[in-house]
Amino acid sequence: MSANTDRYESAVARYFEAWNAGEPEALAKAVAAAWSVEGTYTDPLATVTGHTEIAGLIAGAHERFPGFAFRPLGAVDGHHDTARFSWELVSEDGGTPSGGGSAPVAGFDVITLDGDGRIRSVLGFLDRVPAGA
Repeated sequence: MSANTDRYESAVARYFEAWNAGEPEALAKAVAAAWSVEGTYTDPLATVTGHTEIAGLIAGAHERFPGFAFRPLGAVDGHHDTARFSWELVSEDGGTPSGGGSAPVAGFDVITLDGDGRIRSVLGFLDRVPAGA
């Protein structure tokens, strides 16, 4: 594994730590570890900037999907300061809302890193979203 691959995988691991942090203090700490101060997150449903707004977006996802966690799907792929990866939202006990089948939300993200390996921007793409989202 190259140093660059480690850099991408470390950034993505911190990203998932932030998305799966439950308590407000842990969430704030995880967002600060994952994103640069001026970091952004954009997907079809939201555009936010900075640690406070990113933490608010993540907290909102936890409210909408209590008992669920984000997990990576497949390998992280990257070059230069950019990486991409797929993910899905699953119940924390490993199942889905119906006890089987697909996760309620799935997609892939493209992240851009700063010189310290923290996220400058996220461009999220949603492959599966529940009706009414």
